[in-house]
Amino acid sequence: MKTTVADWLAHSQRAPEQARREWADTGVALLPLGHRFEAARLPERLVLAAMCTTDRKQLPALLGRALNGPVIYDNRTMGGTYYALMRPRADRAWTHQAVAPRLGASDYLVVPRLDRKEPPGTHWTVLPRFEGDLCEPETVTALIAYGLSVSQGAQQ
Repeated sequence: MKTTVADWLAHSQRAPEQARREWADTGVALLPLGHRFEAARLPERLVLAAMCTTDRKQLPALLGRALNGPVIYDNRTMGGTYYALMRPRADRAWTHQAVAPRLGASDYLVVPRLDRKEPPGTHWTVLPRFEGDLCEPETVTALIAYGLSVSQGAQQ
């Protein structure tokens, strides 16, 4: 496990040792959002449309280039969901809340241990590269808007 990145993530909790214990015991930790980072919940169909692919094996490279920040994948609920970790932006409205909700203060996210890069279970699609490595909200918004335009174009 990358110590500095893992420590940075763990310190999103008031008791970072709890996150470390959860990672050791179960491979995932439940972390509070809003202070260090937020997350955009991106439905898998939207991400596939935005990346113009149905090949999930291409997504780590494509999302890494498109978002330039960490992304978690969870296939346990809602038919597959990506979570783009973003800089907190409480001061700005989120225009895609109905399609790709922004999760922040008062929300929690299941965050995998840094060595969980493949299924089964919740895992990293794009790993954080350093402390504070996060997607820019504007970049995530652009990906959502493009995915929606591709999806709407395919429906016509």
